[in-house]
Amino acid sequence: MTTQIEPQDLAKLVDDGAVKILDGSWALDGTDMRALYRANHIPGAQFFDLDAIADHSTPLPHMAPSPDQFAAAVGQMGISETDHVVIYDRQGLFSAARVWWTFRLMGHEKVQVLRGGLPAWQAGGFPVTNQVSAPIPTTYATRHIVENIINISDLQSAIKTNDSLILDARPKARFESTAPEPRAGLRSGHMPGSRSLPFGELVSDGALKPRNELEIIFHSYGVSDARPIITTCGSGVTAAIISMALFEAGHTSARLYDGSWAEWGQESLDTPIVTGP
Repeated sequence: MTTQIEPQDLAKLVDDGAVKILDGSWALDGTDMRALYRANHIPGAQFFDLDAIADHSTPLPHMAPSPDQFAAAVGQMGISETDHVVIYDRQGLFSAARVWWTFRLMGHEKVQVLRGGLPAWQAGGFPVTNQVSAPIPTTYATRHIVENIINISDLQSAIKTNDSLILDARPKARFESTAPEPRAGLRSGHMPGSRSLPFGELVSDGALKPRNELEIIFHSYGVSDARPIITTCGSGVTAAIISMALFEAGHTSARLYDGSWAEWGQESLDTPIVTGP
């Protein structure tokens, strides 16, 4: 299954009652995406709150939920592990990739992102509504794929052995420490040995670029199945865009550093930081 689905194909699935849709919109500036969801969304869509469906035992933002927490949350949305799930966001392709990655982390295989997001859906003349559907709760059985995620200790080991390709999705200016981090209390720069791959280089018109273009980009970064790949960003959201693009290009073993710069860059830690290109 490809990572994306066209609006017209989603519309047919909606008509056939063969899909569960999630609005996975999230914004770094704190915009109330749930309120926007209530104002208009794709008919039948439920709202997936990245900040609520997360590990709250840590102060780090929207860390991946436990399998039990995830199962309880999506089960209440009427989603089972065998459902075809399609996720979208209001930006085109931004936070929907993080929701896609979270479903993949939990072993869900029939999951896609709407190509172009809500803007493409509306541009295609398909309907939106302010009516929130009441789902019928069900049971969700997770199959946690622990190989898809790493913590700070795993990353420190990877940096020490220098056996992994670390791709950072943040804007180049933040990577190079010529622009400050948007979150308070964080140092600027990047992890030793990491490479800057701003997520925007993988996206065009609110969707992933075609597979052949992604393959060319990844080849230029030295991506190969022979070397482990780690994705990272500010807080694990746009790193998932790299992970999704890698999956689309046939590289299915990338691991996402969930703490990302929100953890690594903390002033209270002695983690090594590099500045400049």
